[in-house]
Amino acid sequence: MTGDRPALRETVVFLTAVIYWSGVLINAYRVRKRTGKSPNLRPKTFREKLLWASWLIIISGWAGQPFLVQRFPEIILLSFINETLHRYGIPSGILLILSGYAGTLWCYHALGNSWRIGIDIKEKTVMVRQGPYRYVRHPIYLFQMIILAGTAALLPTLFSLLLLLVHFISVLIKASDEEAYLINVHGAEYREYYSKTGRFLPKMKRLS
Repeated sequence: MTGDRPALRETVVFLTAVIYWSGVLINAYRVRKRTGKSPNLRPKTFREKLLWASWLIIISGWAGQPFLVQRFPEIILLSFINETLHRYGIPSGILLILSGYAGTLWCYHALGNSWRIGIDIKEKTVMVRQGPYRYVRHPIYLFQMIILAGTAALLPTLFSLLLLLVHFISVLIKASDEEAYLINVHGAEYREYYSKTGRFLPKMKRLS
């Protein structure tokens, strides 16, 4: 990133990972303190354990990418994209990251004590339809994508694109599992909600 401010970009990307996942742990602690039980931090099924492995890849890759860029800048950096983002990469990346953080806090507020990380098939959670969940079934994953897109704007690398792909596949599987669980728990109420909302983006109304 010659002529740019690579140290600033790398620092921001590293801090986004630390701040985001620290926030997850803090919210898990708050929910546990208020409810007296864990928000399903530990995976219970083999499928969830595989998903946890993918999350570990995402988290470690997200936090570790700045160090990878420092070690192998010539190999990893997508120079043609970096030139395009030379002027706008930092402000656009930071704007996306801040938007993603704000959206995540909105989700935490809407979910309250119903926030969970994993699935416990024996538990019947309260169905949440307020805040961003009024329009989208899985807004937390959407805001994660926005944050990762911001880090990719700051550090445009093949690795950042790979992280986005791994994350997208992981949340597709996770969202599908959560929807199956919620249909089983809430039945017709969730099916009706499902029909009116999009998975990651608001459902477009058909023009009559």
